[in-house]
Amino acid sequence: MKLHIIARGRIGQSPEAELVQRYAARLKGRLAVTELSDTAPWPAFSGGRSVVLDERGQDLGSADLAALLGRWRDDGTRDVRFLIGAADGHDAATRAAADLLLGFGRATWPHMLVRAMLAEQIYRALSILDGHPYHRG
Repeated sequence: MKLHIIARGRIGQSPEAELVQRYAARLKGRLAVTELSDTAPWPAFSGGRSVVLDERGQDLGSADLAALLGRWRDDGTRDVRFLIGAADGHDAATRAAADLLLGFGRATWPHMLVRAMLAEQIYRALSILDGHPYHRG
């Protein structure tokens, strides 16, 4: 299963970008990261699952996220995209079309940091599914 982080805005050369690249490299081609301008439409997508990062989203633990991704994989899902919106979040249509609204707690996080946190959680979830000892929960 291929995972995609699609995020609005440019992260540039930053410590957060370095973290995202580090986790993407560890996933050896299973994670792609795409940046869009704040006003560009989301790329067309069909046949996969969409996860929208949203402050009102479910606060899933790492093992729960791994279990969900595992179910989707086992059901034949080939692609999962994680959408990170601009400063004003997502419109109602994007949220309504999501297979999952995912939140990282009740706090508001900077978008650049959310990318790094999401990349780490994806790496952790796949490590759990692969039986790798990275997750010690």
